[in-house]
Amino acid sequence: MIPALQALLLLAAQPLDCEDPRNQAEMNECAALAFQDADVALNETWADVLAHVRAADREGAPGFDDRPDGETMLRRAQRAWVTFRDAHCTVAGYEARGGTMESMVYDGCRAQATRERIEQLRGLIPE
Repeated sequence: MIPALQALLLLAAQPLDCEDPRNQAEMNECAALAFQDADVALNETWADVLAHVRAADREGAPGFDDRPDGETMLRRAQRAWVTFRDAHCTVAGYEARGGTMESMVYDGCRAQATRERIEQLRGLIPE
């Protein structure tokens, strides 16, 4: 076997270490994994916050005014936030537009924004 091919196969067989990525492809993959982890945490937090808002809607004063209920507004806010996050992070990724780092910057931005959104959502549930 050609030595360069052997080296590539050996590198590919090694587990991914996101504490010390070895090349740009690994950095990109680690950023994507960080976003996936943050997204899972967001979905878990979302379920808790949605349950809290639904309970508050049931306990609230129905007919008090003609504004939408809390769940409707929470869903509207979340849809707007996802649109904002993705557009904002697309622009952040343009720092490396067309380069091998673009996906890393984009996914890193989405991971950070998602972690920040988790904290915002948690703030909607009183201690």
